[in-house]
Amino acid sequence: MLDWIRSLPLIPAIAFLLVVIYLRAGATYALGRFATQLAHRSRLRRFLESAAVASAQDKLARWGAPLVALSFLTVGFQTAVNAAAGVVRMPLRRYLPALAVGGFLWAVIYATAGLAAFSLWWRLLVANPLAAVLVVLAIFGAAMVICGGRRARARLRSPATPLAGAADRQGTGSSAVRAD
Repeated sequence: MLDWIRSLPLIPAIAFLLVVIYLRAGATYALGRFATQLAHRSRLRRFLESAAVASAQDKLARWGAPLVALSFLTVGFQTAVNAAAGVVRMPLRRYLPALAVGGFLWAVIYATAGLAAFSLWWRLLVANPLAAVLVVLAIFGAAMVICGGRRARARLRSPATPLAGAADRQGTGSSAVRAD
């Protein structure tokens, strides 16, 4: 199938991939919404109606669109994000534009460099499965190093928080009992 898509002119290839991603991501979102409806009829209902879940739903509804759009630039994470958007019932007025933007980016990338890179990796997998696995692990490792470095820099920039135990040892923490 990859060869068939690569044989298409650029615009029809992008159009075909747009249909694929819109149907796949939209179905994943719908399945997430459906799963939530089923869960509301189960023992999970109390948790799903909690204040914490309501807060998470509000934040994802307000700020989740950029996450949905950017998730299409990843492999695998996009499915989880689309399902999560459905589970937390992200409003369609925010989800659909994010799906349109992210899906378009995904289709353009796959119609150009993405399919070529995947095709090269597939050839490597057929010729040398161990090398193909090592390539994936190297890419994953590089991503982890980059993300870990960002987190470390963010921790260094944030002000240090005092240890809770230190306040308790001084008798001023929350475990001190007042006799009023």
